[in-house]
Parts: sequence; structure tokens; C-alpha cells
Amino acid sequence: MSSFHPLALLNALVYAILGIVIFVVAFIAIDKATPRDLWGEIVEGKNIALAIIVGFMSLGIAIIIAAAVHC
Repeated sequence: MSSFHPLALLNALVYAILGIVIFVVAFIAIDKATPRDLWGEIVEGKNIALAIIVGFMSLGIAIIIAAAVHC
């Protein structure tokens, strides 16, 4: 059996937090670049098509960040 390495856990936590921060910053930047408020349009306007687009955009950003952190 392999032993527990606290440094490996610390690395995983640092990369997870870094990935979340980068994701939030990228999402805010894209939200500011669009002409309307994305969250308001989805929640208040009940725009399902925009919600699907934003969901796929979020998945794309997450995949890019995961690939960059994994290297």
C-alpha cells in the first residue's frame, strides 16, 4: 500500500482553488463583454436558450482550465 502524502493533497487543493478562481474571472469577463446581463436575462427573463449557451460556455471554460492545470 502506498502512504499518504500531505504535499500531494496540498497540491490538489491549490490547483482546485486556482482553477475555480480562473473560471470565475473568465466567466465575469465574458459576462462584461456581452451587451446584456447574462444572469439577469436567464433568471428574470427565463431565457432557456441563453441558459443552455452559458452552460456549454461554462463547460468549455472548465475543460480548458482542467487541461491547462493538468499539464
